[in-house]
Amino acid sequence: MLVVVVEDEDLAADYLIGLLKAQSVVPVTKIIHLGSVQEMVSFFNDAKPDLIFMDIHLGDGKSLEAFTQTNITAPIVFTTAYDDYAIRVFKHFTIDYLLKPFEAKDVYKALQKYTQIKENFSFYNTAKSLEALDGKTQQERFLVQSGHQLKSIESAEVAFFYSEGKNLFLFTTTSENYLYKDTLRDISEKLNPEIFFKVNRNYIIHINAIKEIVKHNPQKIELHLKVAHASAKPILVSKFEVKNFKIWLDK
Repeated sequence: MLVVVVEDEDLAADYLIGLLKAQSVVPVTKIIHLGSVQEMVSFFNDAKPDLIFMDIHLGDGKSLEAFTQTNITAPIVFTTAYDDYAIRVFKHFTIDYLLKPFEAKDVYKALQKYTQIKENFSFYNTAKSLEALDGKTQQERFLVQSGHQLKSIESAEVAFFYSEGKNLFLFTTTSENYLYKDTLRDISEKLNPEIFFKVNRNYIIHINAIKEIVKHNPQKIELHLKVAHASAKPILVSKFEVKNFKIWLDK
């Protein structure tokens, strides 16, 4: 059987592929690794795998975006970092998932479930899960702590989110900053994409926080903010996001 692993982190992909090669639950004859939405669209236009292990968050977008551009009908085992909403969806529609970090036994259980459902598999449940995920409610308030006090900050008060190491910081329009218990990758999926944009691996910026946009060349765009930002380094839009950033500005 042909198994596809959709994962943009090489270490995570190698780990899962190693487990699939070592298991004896199902006869895997070939494993294909895809690391982006673009690779997914290209591959699934021509190939029909038997089973897919799919991370939801990829470097160039959500893997769910590929479903609108190509025909994917194979059973899917979603792999995800902690997302309570997503897990409730998967449980409700009986779609299996692996919660990162997962172990070998979790993969084996998913494969055993696949053997039980493959003959009567219907993509209907997967489609329902995708619809529910795509319609996820956006986060409008953010709970932070200042000393011994808790404070709820409205999205309109947020200038940007800044990631440094394992820490995520929320900066307000009045230049206050707070440690926020989340990751840049996960918070990006909870924000309103009309007003927030992940410009690079460190910053998600509110549209109203931008003071000036300086175009140094077609692939180098620098942002000046209305409030002091978190680093002495200039804020540059990732070259992979320049096109999407311009589209976002033009909405």
